[in-house]
Amino acid sequence: MRFNRCGNSGVLLPALSLGLWHNFGSVDDFGVAKQMVLRAFDVGICHFDLANNYGPMVGSAEENFGRIVKTQLGGHRDELFISTKAGHEMWPGVYGGNSSRKNLIASCDQSLRRLGLDYVDVFYSHRYDGVTPIEETMQALVDIVRAGKALYVGISKYPVELQRKCYEYLQARDTPCLLSQYPASMFRRASGVGTGSGMAPADGRGMSMPTNLEIAGLYGSGFVCFSPLAQGLLTDKYLQGIPQGSRAAKPTGFLRREQVTEARVVAVHRLNALAARRGQTLAQMALAWLLHDTRVTSVIMGASQVTQLNDNLLALDNTSFGDDELKAIDTILAPMEIQM
Repeated sequence: MRFNRCGNSGVLLPALSLGLWHNFGSVDDFGVAKQMVLRAFDVGICHFDLANNYGPMVGSAEENFGRIVKTQLGGHRDELFISTKAGHEMWPGVYGGNSSRKNLIASCDQSLRRLGLDYVDVFYSHRYDGVTPIEETMQALVDIVRAGKALYVGISKYPVELQRKCYEYLQARDTPCLLSQYPASMFRRASGVGTGSGMAPADGRGMSMPTNLEIAGLYGSGFVCFSPLAQGLLTDKYLQGIPQGSRAAKPTGFLRREQVTEARVVAVHRLNALAARRGQTLAQMALAWLLHDTRVTSVIMGASQVTQLNDNLLALDNTSFGDDELKAIDTILAPMEIQM
């Protein structure tokens, strides 16, 4: 496994991490989930990414992972890097979500109970809720670390204009932001991954705008990408349309039927052909493309079975791209309607 340093810290993370957003909840096969976690650990994936609302049901991914740690990995706690988050809706009621101090501290305590742990390695503010002052949310993170409930803190999905404020508040209190987590894929490049300079495309005045990746780098925060396969769109699953039982075929979820557009399917076919010439699957190339950007600390991959996990790991065999390949990818992804 390749390891990368997190920003200005001494922490190393595997280039590929395992996310428990899907396929590890109470509705899923616990035996398969356990096999995937143990296989990941065996190959050097020590970073496991969770959140309080992962499931379904909410909280059940943490509960299942806690069972696995207790029964299988308890003697390896110091070799595990476990992250969790709070900020999205978790339970009914006025205090069941958002980014207030009350919600974050209560959520952290609940996550630790579900996980069966004394502390997590990173506790994230999962989102900016648009209401809570940044100072309140960041101070809650600082106090969680000072209480020994987390070793480090992170932010996820915060807009560029608030990133600096978060970093500066945390740094001033000797609790620097270890990790910044954002969605990134070939279809979603707004965070700056894959753009080379870390700058977003020019605005209407021809001025380049700073990206999440660039701001994180300036403040020494590591950068973690999630949804690297665009919820399965950057695989061979949708080459022939929307298959029955797929995420896009379901009435609810994060990949909607209307997002599987003709333009994106055409792009997937062209990317798939390029991946084949590289000796990779489309999913492997999509992961490799993110890791080709050396500013990326880790890419969180999902998996529904051990064979899929093993296939994705092969992306690490070739993360180099020739100039002609990068140009071809940029050409395929250039139309605005391709971006998600």
